[in-house]
Amino acid sequence: MGIFKKKKKLETNSMEQGVRLITVSAPSSVNTEQFNTIRTNIEFSNADEQIKSLVMTSATASEGKSTVAANLAVAFARQGKRVLLVDTDLRRPTINATFSISNPIGLTNFLTEHSVSVNDIFYKTSVDNLYVLPSGPTPPNPSELIGSKRMSNLITALQDAFDLVIYDAPPVLSVTDAQILSTKVDGTIVVVRENRAEKEAVRQAVKLIKHVDGKIIGSILNDADGDSVGYYGYYGYYGK
Repeated sequence: MGIFKKKKKLETNSMEQGVRLITVSAPSSVNTEQFNTIRTNIEFSNADEQIKSLVMTSATASEGKSTVAANLAVAFARQGKRVLLVDTDLRRPTINATFSISNPIGLTNFLTEHSVSVNDIFYKTSVDNLYVLPSGPTPPNPSELIGSKRMSNLITALQDAFDLVIYDAPPVLSVTDAQILSTKVDGTIVVVRENRAEKEAVRQAVKLIKHVDGKIIGSILNDADGDSVGYYGYYGYYGK
């Protein structure tokens, strides 16, 4: 298939240095206001029920889904919501570097070690109301862990403990993790990076999520022309 013809070099800066929290460093900027707008759109995307859990993913790697996930988490926390950001990208985690957490006990520890409790794996950040749950050590079987019953039970427990839980998931076309997670949460958002994402790849990612009955509530155009909509531009909802 054409979407697999071009093999792009994977960026590693976010894994080594973390993602840029523009909502923290420049809270009054146009970019931060874009995230606030996205936050509002998410809140009103379902008139019947409050969205309490989200998966943030993309079609392919290096489209900025971890940056969007982290900044959205800050935007919601600044509104007074108790927010948890979970790193479920077990192969290419970013939360450790972004929030300067050294050698943390994380998600894989909880999923593989029954002596680890849920209270051991999330960490308070310098942002009021924002907590993070890092990935932990890279396991040999990430998809199996994400699809496990223990993971499902954790998702339920976290949804009860926080106002909003955001799961930073791997790209859809790389592994099945995002598909699995999309069936366990209230909504999924696909991040699309301008001048990098290929239309057919995005279509295929959406098709794969819908194939497992995952609910896509919207998409976010990232790295858009700064002269028009700012660095992060809201692109629209797919909805039902």
